[in-house]
Amino acid sequence: MAAAILGDVSRGDPESLTIGWLYPELMNIYGDRGNVLTLYQRARWRGLQAEVVDLDKGATRAMDRVDIFFFGGGQDREQALVYDDLIETKAVPLARALEEGAVILAICGGYQLLGHYYQTAEGQRFPGLGLLDVRTEAGPRRCIGDVVVDVDPELGLTPPTLVGFENHSGRTFLGSGARPLGRVRRGRGNNEEDGTEGAVANNIFGSYLHGSLLPKNPHLADLMIERAKRCRLPRLDDRLELAAHRWILEREAARRPLGDARAR
Repeated sequence: MAAAILGDVSRGDPESLTIGWLYPELMNIYGDRGNVLTLYQRARWRGLQAEVVDLDKGATRAMDRVDIFFFGGGQDREQALVYDDLIETKAVPLARALEEGAVILAICGGYQLLGHYYQTAEGQRFPGLGLLDVRTEAGPRRCIGDVVVDVDPELGLTPPTLVGFENHSGRTFLGSGARPLGRVRRGRGNNEEDGTEGAVANNIFGSYLHGSLLPKNPHLADLMIERAKRCRLPRLDDRLELAAHRWILEREAARRPLGDARAR
């Protein structure tokens, strides 16, 4: 994507936002690129200098100045291809950045790799980074379809809902150190069993929502930017984005009674 390469900016600079895109070539399916574009553009609309840094295999340049990391989705093959590099070159600087206040949004495969482990259908187990208290195991079938989530009230989002699209076979279970991003009103969510979707721990956000997530949920994008910059943002005119959000809510509500989250 076209990014403004700014040179010497640092994490915490109030005039800039640096987005670090982990494995943009391999972990980028189902429209996940739109999350990076949304963060980038919403920063620019507010007058911030915006930069996107591609963090491919072997690359650690600029991880010490990234404000928001994005880790997208991929199939088992792609996850295996990035796995060694993630553990060997990204784990330490990523953990350090989070300790210093950086934010990370991880979708689907990226979400799974932030947890304790991901176990494939063949029984092969990939230990994750352990940054999120979650574990993932391959399920018997794919979870595919539109999703409506009632967000954890502690996040203070308005509107208090998220919309997106899931397409995953992993079943993710949360430990005591993570809380759900929200509860599924429509869709299957983390594991089809407990009604949860995604996970949050401090500035780490994990989710199965593609579609992509942030363009239809600008209030979540702004929460991440505010946490990264440690300040309140001036409001934008989000009438079009929130109209799309409401249209999806209304469409899904019309399909069947709300609360029947697993019906198909």
